[in-house]
Amino acid sequence: MDQKGYRRGSFQSATSDEDMLEIAGASMDFSMADDDPPLDREMGGFSSYNGGGMNGTSTMMDFLEEPLPGVGTYEDFNTIDWVREKSRDRDRHREITNRSKESTWALLHSVSDAFSGWLLMLLIGLLAGSLAGLIDISAHWMTDLKEGVCLAGFWFNHEHCCWKSNTTFTDRDKCPEWKSWSQLILGHGEGAFAYILNYFMYVIWALMFSLLAVLLVKGFAPYACGSGIPEIKTILSGFIIRGYLGKWTLVIKTITLVLAVSSGLSLGKEGPLVHVACCCGNILCHLFTKYRKNEAKRREVLSAAAAAGVSVAFGAPIGGVLFSLEEVSYYFPLKTLWRSFFAALVAAFTLRSINPFGNSRLVLFYVEFHMPWHLLELVPFILLGIFGGLWGAFFIRSNIAWCRRRKTTRLGKYPVLEVFVVTAITAILAFPNEYTRMSTSELISELFNDCGILDSSQLCEYVNDFNSTKGDDLPDRAAGPGVYTAMWQLALALIMKVFITIFTFGMKVPSGLFIPSMAVGAIAGRLLGVAVEQLAFYHHDWAIFSGWCSQGADCITPGLYAMVGAAACLGGVTRMTVSLVVIMFELTGGLEYIVPLMAAAMTSKWVADAIGREGIYDAHIRLNGYPFLEAKEEFSHKTRAMDVMRPRKNDPALTVITQDSMSVEDVETIVTKTTYSGYPVVVSRASQRLVGFVLRRDLIISIENARKKQDGIVSSSVICFTDYCPPLPPSSPSVLKLRSILDLSPFTVTDETPMEIVVDIFRKLGLRQCLVTHNGKLLGIITKKDVLKHIAQMANQDPNSILFN
Repeated sequence: MDQKGYRRGSFQSATSDEDMLEIAGASMDFSMADDDPPLDREMGGFSSYNGGGMNGTSTMMDFLEEPLPGVGTYEDFNTIDWVREKSRDRDRHREITNRSKESTWALLHSVSDAFSGWLLMLLIGLLAGSLAGLIDISAHWMTDLKEGVCLAGFWFNHEHCCWKSNTTFTDRDKCPEWKSWSQLILGHGEGAFAYILNYFMYVIWALMFSLLAVLLVKGFAPYACGSGIPEIKTILSGFIIRGYLGKWTLVIKTITLVLAVSSGLSLGKEGPLVHVACCCGNILCHLFTKYRKNEAKRREVLSAAAAAGVSVAFGAPIGGVLFSLEEVSYYFPLKTLWRSFFAALVAAFTLRSINPFGNSRLVLFYVEFHMPWHLLELVPFILLGIFGGLWGAFFIRSNIAWCRRRKTTRLGKYPVLEVFVVTAITAILAFPNEYTRMSTSELISELFNDCGILDSSQLCEYVNDFNSTKGDDLPDRAAGPGVYTAMWQLALALIMKVFITIFTFGMKVPSGLFIPSMAVGAIAGRLLGVAVEQLAFYHHDWAIFSGWCSQGADCITPGLYAMVGAAACLGGVTRMTVSLVVIMFELTGGLEYIVPLMAAAMTSKWVADAIGREGIYDAHIRLNGYPFLEAKEEFSHKTRAMDVMRPRKNDPALTVITQDSMSVEDVETIVTKTTYSGYPVVVSRASQRLVGFVLRRDLIISIENARKKQDGIVSSSVICFTDYCPPLPPSSPSVLKLRSILDLSPFTVTDETPMEIVVDIFRKLGLRQCLVTHNGKLLGIITKKDVLKHIAQMANQDPNSILFN
């Protein structure tokens, strides 16, 4: 709700509504108006709502009796105070509830406030679904543009161009309306020169798309690069990164994502779509005061937006909700679960209405396998899980090593050149092989496909020596020359994808990891599936096959192996389990294959965890030094709060502010000479008895406003953080009361508190800092960064790496 006196002032960032923290309102204050003397009430006549409680006016003007713009907000690259934000929201809700009993208008306001969350979810779902549909359609068209153009309308992709053609089913890709570049320029598409021209045009288009993408990112929105999921995890944990979810990032990420995917680089659009959806959520939050002014409430919305992002990326609304819960969210109450489900539902419905795939289905890779899997097939499925775990661990180590090299050497200074070189290598290697030339999504779709009678793909060129079939249930057959050619091409494609993805992920273009990881697993799975199929065909009398795979039966489905392999590799890289299995069966429609998917996902996670504990997103969070406190890891070391707090032995004393004996000049000197985010307030330097905690930003804003707008405030004016200030000589300048910005209930622990309890408090309450006391006297302070450095030190890592980079 709007607070009295709220104004947008000069304390907002220059990036206006792009900022993650465009909120105003005051800090927690648990003081009660009843504590004020009667004279205060007679003179003031009212009390103002100020975050945590009700403050009365006093004879000495409390300058913050009305909330100032900027007080209670956060600096860039700081962590929010979850406890304070939740307390402010409870106070706001309590006041709205109390007022709703007074008038009909207040009751309507209360109803609209309760409904605003659902309306916001509806808007996020509609916007995210629309943008995803636009990205899908544009990327499909621009991908085909590298190979040719449609004469019936240049805006048609290859598939849409040939819809109205009269060509036969087997020649459906050779319709006269679609012309390759050699046919368009030379008049024919056969011969060496035509092949070279098509090759050249493919590389040129790829380079143009990728260069335009990296130049747009570099020039307009540097935050639009990468997948965005590591940063979103960090933001959802309470960290502030201004502009990361702003309107410029949204516009540039949407455009450059289409360009990057169309260039043929080994990347996907699924991770960046989560970033796009979160940008939509953050921008739409500005329409509702409740979410605009409260960072904790805004993060609940962003959790739901992340679910909507996965929902439109894969056509998997339930998987999206589980992905948000399992992988990215830090605080996920039951209310957010329902709203995430609603946002994912609306987003999926919007995408289905747009129908970007042209198949009237929401799923990206629809499969229709005709035979159930057999129990003995769990062995190759588990082998695929082991491969996925090994590949995931190898990829994470290699990619992090390359990204660290990019950060620490001159390579990082030339992002455009890096993108140019990687794109050129990718395009030159990809064109000769039809399985790398096609888009990665098409490749996965082909690998998942179960060969039918009408399939003309090389993967389905089996020796047909049967007399009759029952519908689409074709028996296992001997592989023809086309299948063997496809196997060699797929093996080469696998090698290329394994290595080129390492150098692609992390470049200065939008790049997702889901689809490349799935492609690696799908290729490996299809290779293994064909191998097992041929083994069963030629050796159906072996003991392992004799009971269930007789000659002429359809026993082995290679497409199922590709699906399981895709899940295994994606699980090995991201370490997802539950959400991965649900996404995979929603993605393919293969509901009866949950057990093979579960076996492969679990095996890949166990194998990958045995080699390295971190998934790719956690590894990138650590590489970038984000202050993210992982909730999944246990802290088991026997250290105490006094071992971690600052100041340490031989350090300068802790910087404190006294409650009623320091002047404006003294406080301004402390603020100027230090860079701390806040300061403990004590009774006196001698006693060190703790009174509360005040934030640096609130102090600066309050003093600046008081100097400008309150008469008699000069450098020698005393700052008072209590209700009753000590009597001063009549000639003294006015006293500046700042009790309303003081947090009177900061979290404290004793010096003997075990660090495992301190770490749990930071994780579960989302604290920024915790004060350490001994017999009620202030000893020191522990910040979130101190906790992270201590955890890194205990794990024999460099504690200085916990710095935002």
